[in-house]
Amino acid sequence: MAAPQYAIMRFMKYKGPEIGRIEAHDERTKESYASNPDIDPSRTHLNFHLVEPKGRYRAEAERQIKETGCRTRTDSVRLVETMITASPEFFQNKSLKEIRAFFREALEFLEQKQNPNTIISAVVHMDEKTSHMHLSFVPLTEDGRLCAKEIIGNKKKLTKWQDAYWEHMVKRFPELERGLSASETGRDYIPPRVFKEMTRLNKQREKLEGLLSEVNAFNARAKAAEIGKVLDKYIPNVEKMSTQVRKYSKAFGSMKAENTALELANKTLTTELKESRQESVLKRMADLQLRRDFDAAVALLERIPPEVLEAYAHDDRNEKNKTKGRGADVRD
Repeated sequence: MAAPQYAIMRFMKYKGPEIGRIEAHDERTKESYASNPDIDPSRTHLNFHLVEPKGRYRAEAERQIKETGCRTRTDSVRLVETMITASPEFFQNKSLKEIRAFFREALEFLEQKQNPNTIISAVVHMDEKTSHMHLSFVPLTEDGRLCAKEIIGNKKKLTKWQDAYWEHMVKRFPELERGLSASETGRDYIPPRVFKEMTRLNKQREKLEGLLSEVNAFNARAKAAEIGKVLDKYIPNVEKMSTQVRKYSKAFGSMKAENTALELANKTLTTELKESRQESVLKRMADLQLRRDFDAAVALLERIPPEVLEAYAHDDRNEKNKTKGRGADVRD
């Protein structure tokens, strides 16, 4: 029995500084991509645009927003990126002409839903495992407001987006089945920045583990100051990651139950990875590892010797008292 071939579409929203990082990835402006081993530089020349950017993403977005004269806030979403692809099986044995036709059809669908003038770039990546398109647009409404929420909508509207996308694509490609949005699968999409934050926290954890391994009954207090410097950054970052874990709790909800099955599946992975429900086995494994890393970061705090914590807390109180004292001097 042939594997299902799903039409896949995802939206990601970006507000400011991260737009530059998205552009660097989409337009392949970096010399190397160590953070994404799936990119094959020898195939990058095969990538192609269906919409060429006129300038830098952020500058172009700000230009459109200014010309429209719409009101903005510092936390307004200025760019929406739509990722368009299909199950790997769909692209097997297809020519470049056929692949181009698929993404052009997807572009036509989005141009029917969003003013084509707001589209900054539509670039197809052929240098990763599965061909896909990144289409970025400024979320301007027909009446000239900047409102990604109105365009993309809530879970109900996202379901309508999926219905409309599949209905449009299946006319040209009848072998495609309807994909499921993250809201329908009961999972939130965990953005790449969360994994990067976890990578930084892991490095701090390794440093802290190294320091704790050197602590003994004779040097605990002496080591407290050095450990305290690490904890000054480590503890707030653990708290920040805790917020992220709660925010994307759906993505972690059933992971413990899935753990054994996922590890077994990972051993037998082939090039026929199914991207049904917009989530491959490897993606779920990555989500699961992020949760494991967070749990390890919290567990490490519990391993800190009491005398070290006591010294750290004592130093923290002294520093706060000094700050209060300086404040009092200024007021006087």
